[in-house]
Amino acid sequence: MSTPSLPAGFTVRLGSGTHTCDGGRLLVGGSGAVLRLRPRARLLLSADGTLVARDADSSTMARLLLDRGLADPWWSSHPDDDAVRDVTVVVPVRDRPHHLARLLAALPGLPVVVVDDGSCDPGATRAIASEFGARLVRHPRSTGPAAARNSGLLAVRTPFVAFLDSDVVPVPGWLGTLRRHLDDPAVAVVGPRVLGREPQEDDSWLCRYEAARSSLDLGPEPAPVQPLGRVAYLPSAALLARREALGSGFDERMHVAEDVDLVWRVREEGWRVRYEPAAAVRHDHRTELAPWLRRKAYYGTGAAPLASRYGSDVAPLVLSPWTAALTLAVLAQRRWSLPLAVAVAAAVSVRIAGKLDTDDRPLRTAASLTALGGVSALTQAGSALTRHYWPVAAVAAVRFPRARRALVVAAVADALLDHHRVHPDLDPVRFLVARRLDDLAYGAGLWAGALRAGSPRALVPALRGFPSPRRGT
Repeated sequence: MSTPSLPAGFTVRLGSGTHTCDGGRLLVGGSGAVLRLRPRARLLLSADGTLVARDADSSTMARLLLDRGLADPWWSSHPDDDAVRDVTVVVPVRDRPHHLARLLAALPGLPVVVVDDGSCDPGATRAIASEFGARLVRHPRSTGPAAARNSGLLAVRTPFVAFLDSDVVPVPGWLGTLRRHLDDPAVAVVGPRVLGREPQEDDSWLCRYEAARSSLDLGPEPAPVQPLGRVAYLPSAALLARREALGSGFDERMHVAEDVDLVWRVREEGWRVRYEPAAAVRHDHRTELAPWLRRKAYYGTGAAPLASRYGSDVAPLVLSPWTAALTLAVLAQRRWSLPLAVAVAAAVSVRIAGKLDTDDRPLRTAASLTALGGVSALTQAGSALTRHYWPVAAVAAVRFPRARRALVVAAVADALLDHHRVHPDLDPVRFLVARRLDDLAYGAGLWAGALRAGSPRALVPALRGFPSPRRGT
C-alpha cells in the first residue's frame, strides 16, 4: 500500500534518545539511525524538536522521522477516554469470572464483546457479561485465544477494535492516548505498556523482578514496532487496531506468538505499528516459580514457527562484518584481541568520517557512532550467549576456561547492566538469579521449539553487509 500523508496539524517531536550533531545538520538516534538534514529540513524543526505537518514537505519529513525512530507523535493536551466513541473492546475469556468482572467494570460506556472460549462454567461468564451489558459469543469448546479474538472481531462494527485479555485492567487515559495514534491513517496497530499489578510491601522477589522485567513490558520509551528493532512486537494482552487492516485477524493455527505474527503481517502489508507507553494496563503476571518458568519456556517455543515464516527477522543477534570481527575478538580473549578491536573500531570510524565530509568534526562524530554500534554489538552478544545460546555456551564452558570466563562475565555483566537500566525494587544478587532463570527457561523453550520444528533457523544470527555467495552459472 502507498503511504498516506499525515493529517494537517499532526505533530511529532524528536525522541529522548535522538541527538543533534554538527550544528543541527545531523540527527543520531539511540538505535543507531542517522539522518542528515538539508537546510530546508532544519528550518522545519522548532527549537524544542517538534515538527508540525502543515504541507507536503513537513508531512514527508515528519513521516521520515517517525519511520526512522528519530521522533514520536506528540500532543499538547491530555487524552479523554470518554470522548472515544468508535472503538469496540473484544475480551477472550475462559473460566475467569472475577477477572472478567474487574475488567468490564473498568470499561464503562464502551461496547464490549466477550468471547467465552469453552468455559467449564459458562453460566458465570454469561451472568457477568449480562451484568455489564456486554455482548456474549460462546465457543462450546476451547479453540485458543487467537480463535476467540477472531470470533470477537467478526462481531465488531466500529472502525477500531481493542483486544484486552481478561487478566488486565486499563489505567485511565489508556484508550484516549492510543486512539490518537490512529489519526495517522498509516498506523494500523498501537499497543500500550503492560505493567504488573500495583506494588505491595509483601511482594516476593519474583514479583519484584517481573514488575521490572516482564516479557510483556516493553519499556518506558515510545517506538515504531519492527522486527529486530528496539521494540519488535506487541503483546496481545492489550492492543488497539484499525479493523480494516487486520484482515482475517490472528492465525488460529498458532498457539504461541500469534500476536507477533499479526503485527508483522500487518507491517508487511505496508501499515505502521506503534508502541505507546504513555498508555498503560495492569496485568496479573505469573509470580510463582514453576508457572513462571513454564510461561517463559512457552514464549521461547514461539521463535521456531516465526522463523519459518519470517526468517532472519527472528535472529538472536544481528552482525555486520565489523561488529562480527569486534565480537569475535573480544570473545577470543587473546593477546591480539584488544589491538584487533581497536583497529576495527578505528577503521570503521575513518570510513564513516569519509561519508560525513561536510561535518565540522567528522572523525569525532564517526567515533561516537562507532562506539554506539560497538557497545550495542557486545551487549547483544552477551545477551545471546546467556539466553539463546546457553546450552552450547554451557557445554563449551565445561571444557574450555576461556569459554567459562566469557560466560561468567556475560552472565554477571548482562544482569548488572540491566539492573542499572530498569532500577528494580530488588537487590542486584536476586535480580541476577531471576534474570538467569528467565534466560534459562526461555532458551530451553527456544531450543525445544527448534528441535520440534526440525530447523535451526530461529538460532541463526542475521548477517548484514556480508558479501553474497556467488552462484554458479
